[in-house]
Amino acid sequence: MIQTRGEKIAMTAPVAQSAAGEGRWIVRFVMPEGSTMANLPAPNDPNVALIEQPGARYAVVRFSGLNTEAALTEKTTDLTGFIAKAGLKAKAAPVYAFYDPPWTPPFMRRNEVLIGIE
Repeated sequence: MIQTRGEKIAMTAPVAQSAAGEGRWIVRFVMPEGSTMANLPAPNDPNVALIEQPGARYAVVRFSGLNTEAALTEKTTDLTGFIAKAGLKAKAAPVYAFYDPPWTPPFMRRNEVLIGIE
């Protein structure tokens, strides 16, 4: 159910992050099914923007465990290698997707590294 301004939307998955430079990150939340720009509540924080993302094609590697910097670097390297071997061309920096709340045991966590491809 979509809520009006000032009301909450249930948490959705995944939460996606990508580097924005200078130690800053862009954090993306997937809106509930059936959401449109017209029926989403306006953010209460001026640092939050609603931006509709067009469909895209990604190469993805999924892994469980903690989403440490070392794990993300390793999986990004693996995925970059796969993209090159497959003759694909990356067109975007990696996006990291996390599906579980922090209290989920590490062996049950679902994480992904996504790289946009042409």
